[in-house]
Amino acid sequence: MKEKLKFCFNKKGVFTLFFMFGVISLWAQKVTIPIATNSNMMLLQTDNNNRLMTVYFGKPLENENEFATVSAGYNYDYSNQGIYNSAYTPSGTWNLSEPAIQVKHADGNTSLELKYVSHKTEKIDANSSVTSIILKDPIYPFEVTLFYKVWAKENVIEQWTEIKHNERKAVLLQKYASANLFFGGKDFYLTSFQGEYLKEMQPVETKLVQGIRSLDTKLGTRAMLTQTPNFMVSFGKPASENDGTVMLGQLAWSSNFKLEFEIDSNKNLRLIAGINPFASEYSLAPNEIFKTPSLIYALSNNGTGEASRNLHDWARKYRLLDGQGERLTLLNNWEATYFDFDENKLKGLFKDAKDLGVDMFLLDDGWFGNKYPRNNDDAGLGDWQENKKKLPSGLGYLVKEAKKEGVKFGIWIEPEMVNPKSELYEKHLDWVIRQPERPEIYYRNQLVLDLSNPEVQDFVFGIVDNLFVKNPELAFIKWDCNATIYNAYSAYLNKKVLPQSNLYVDYTKGLYKVLQRIRAKYPKVPMMLCSGGGGRGDYEFLKYFTEFWPTDDTEPLERIFVQWDYSYFFPSIATCNHVTDWGKQPLKFRVDVASMGKLGFDIVASKLNPDDKTFCKQAISNYNSFKDIVWHGDMFRLVNPHENNIAALMYVNPEKSKAVVFNYLVNNRFNITATERPVVLNGLNPKKKYTVKEINVYPGVTSSIASDKVYSGDFLMKAGINPNVSLKRTSVVLEINEVK
Repeated sequence: MKEKLKFCFNKKGVFTLFFMFGVISLWAQKVTIPIATNSNMMLLQTDNNNRLMTVYFGKPLENENEFATVSAGYNYDYSNQGIYNSAYTPSGTWNLSEPAIQVKHADGNTSLELKYVSHKTEKIDANSSVTSIILKDPIYPFEVTLFYKVWAKENVIEQWTEIKHNERKAVLLQKYASANLFFGGKDFYLTSFQGEYLKEMQPVETKLVQGIRSLDTKLGTRAMLTQTPNFMVSFGKPASENDGTVMLGQLAWSSNFKLEFEIDSNKNLRLIAGINPFASEYSLAPNEIFKTPSLIYALSNNGTGEASRNLHDWARKYRLLDGQGERLTLLNNWEATYFDFDENKLKGLFKDAKDLGVDMFLLDDGWFGNKYPRNNDDAGLGDWQENKKKLPSGLGYLVKEAKKEGVKFGIWIEPEMVNPKSELYEKHLDWVIRQPERPEIYYRNQLVLDLSNPEVQDFVFGIVDNLFVKNPELAFIKWDCNATIYNAYSAYLNKKVLPQSNLYVDYTKGLYKVLQRIRAKYPKVPMMLCSGGGGRGDYEFLKYFTEFWPTDDTEPLERIFVQWDYSYFFPSIATCNHVTDWGKQPLKFRVDVASMGKLGFDIVASKLNPDDKTFCKQAISNYNSFKDIVWHGDMFRLVNPHENNIAALMYVNPEKSKAVVFNYLVNNRFNITATERPVVLNGLNPKKKYTVKEINVYPGVTSSIASDKVYSGDFLMKAGINPNVSLKRTSVVLEINEVK
């Protein structure tokens, strides 16, 4: 020990010597740190070397301090194998397993050790608190702080890391995870959600075996196009809706991510989640703080249903912009006109919107560009001036004309992107992410603007700001993002002599800065996040957006599955669902499916036949009567479409006095009839009495559901009710009302 202290003093000076004495004094006793919600507890504890370990995960303990004297079975010295249950595993010293953090110090050394220094827990309110734990390297002035923000009632934890140092020059962060979790157990099942364009959120459940299963993306902007940062881990058995221990998790980061699930040689599970280190070694200057994105996870001992409801409650109260507020129903012109429209055609659509009974008209792509008019998707992007031929009177005129018809006006933008055929590209080539010596590669005929550049941030903010300054009654923004990043190179970073490997991170942080500025000036305007479908949608973005577009696939049968799988992670108020002409299903089926969230229409309403128009108007009226339950009530997945011929999903208000149940035929390969088994309901009060009434009944059709019959909540939640779904009744919506 004397030799070690002498070396430390000679190499790093008095500060390190004092720090070593401080660490030695802490070795005398173990420190135990509980991270607890109402239903779950994670217990962290220092070991004999003052490293921080995870020693317990499970139901809350009566006395967590028992772990100071009793081994939990995890806290063994693995010697040369590395210690698997480290709370934040470093690289280059004792550890031989997958690290959570890997660095190259200013002097070129690649070793890192992290020892516990201190921790504190700060109460935010009666339901939430933040625990921060400081870890330091005993040799280098390098520090990591682990943060755990807990919402006790919702059983949700948000976890992130802050990294800083005081070395003489920049330190290269080669890997910098947000979280490093450890679970002792036997069997673990991972459900990931994969896909591609028009096939988002495809669930795949796998039993994890020894080794590492990685989920990652390298797309830059449309990060979720092939793989989402959402995941589900079930403990001991495959995931189940109403029983078993499960974790629903998401890395809240809007760019490249990596989730690593490792089963070690003792059959325990390690989870490391964070920004994808691929092409992203980050140069961290002295005294700067690098904050990692958050890993957000909901825990339940009663299955995925409870975990979802907890996560929905948390999102509406604490994360989703205006999560406890309202949403605007709308009519969008995209599938009615595409790029082919003018003022008169749009004014006709205003009348259609009013006639249907929606709140707003949304003008989609194609309204801008003059030198390079936006008449298709290969020109004009980046030139955000009204097209004088299509809109000679400007957007302000359209806003006023919509108001005269009694509807609000919203608009589409794609501010992060540029077409090579645009004035912006000609004037500011240095603002474009592109390799100057390579051929350009286009996705939808466009390239990505370099948001690591503050000038570009100002430009993108200015697009939104100018729209609102000129049109203060503008009611809605649809923010699109259609391109991924090819040929990743920043002229700005090159000019600033910063590493190109900073680009993916700095782009995303630059985008967040723009959104923060927008929300500081326009805090309440609804904004929809779109990305050519479900290429985006996470809980960091949703600080700034009121809703997101899950997929461009609006075929209603496919939408049932997509919306079902998104429902594990997002409340229905966050998802936009539009009625279109896609698919072979009847209009009623399409409207019913779209009513399970934020309802919109993308049809030529003037061409509807009289019965279809009558139905739409009545369905919108019905939607307005139950939308608050869909947006803010408890959601129960009743019959899984992945496993059955029908799908059923239910929303219940907090008082358990009213509910709405959506039932669909999802398999017509066989002659499904009304003898299909009853649907067992959930979430009601077993002591209360209820009536069941079918709504959204198509004109001329008589419901087979007896609306005057009274049921007990106990009966409906044990025996259930048959919605009589069949080949002739492919979609049935039931309204449940308490009998007073």
